[in-house]
Amino acid sequence: MKTKKEKYIAKEPSFSYGGKYSYADYLSWEMDEMVEIIKGKVFKWTAAPSRIHQKVISDLNTAINVFLKGKPCEVYPAPFDVRLPTKSNKNEDIFTVVQPDLSVVCDKSKLDDAGCIGAPDLIVEVLFPSNNKKELKNKYEVYLESGVKEYWVLQPIGQTLLIYTLYHGKYIPSKLYCAGDVVSSTVLEGFELDLEEFFRYMD
Repeated sequence: MKTKKEKYIAKEPSFSYGGKYSYADYLSWEMDEMVEIIKGKVFKWTAAPSRIHQKVISDLNTAINVFLKGKPCEVYPAPFDVRLPTKSNKNEDIFTVVQPDLSVVCDKSKLDDAGCIGAPDLIVEVLFPSNNKKELKNKYEVYLESGVKEYWVLQPIGQTLLIYTLYHGKYIPSKLYCAGDVVSSTVLEGFELDLEEFFRYMD
């Protein structure tokens, strides 16, 4: 078992480490693959994103970018570090650092050269079998606790979308949207996404 001193100079995380990793640790790692920290536990991306995953994110990023032109909010695709502090903004006190597929930030005071510190207003995650648990359980919990106003879960294989909307400290799930539905956002007032049109070229 690594001592506390050894842990902080490690060039990559130990997945068997029983303590909590911080953003300070994260910054010290020398790794080619992307990792995230959720409540001190490190999660490695299982593989490079698939072609469909990349197309979904690229197309949605374009649609939101066009809508946001001239508006105060900004959208950022992964890789983009989102730090979710619970105690203080010091690197050693931050134990959740995630890279959502898309992050929409309306409060520009949360943006710095490292990414975003604090909850984005809207987060989109694309769901595949390899990341179901991380997105639906682990990330759901930290997004709720940190105050992300909307959490979109896109499922390209089934061509569905579920939207969690924050209301009085709880997430209210939408119905399961599918092709034929036109969805809107409470965060991006006026933005609409025609799922039939959006998923038309995903095969």
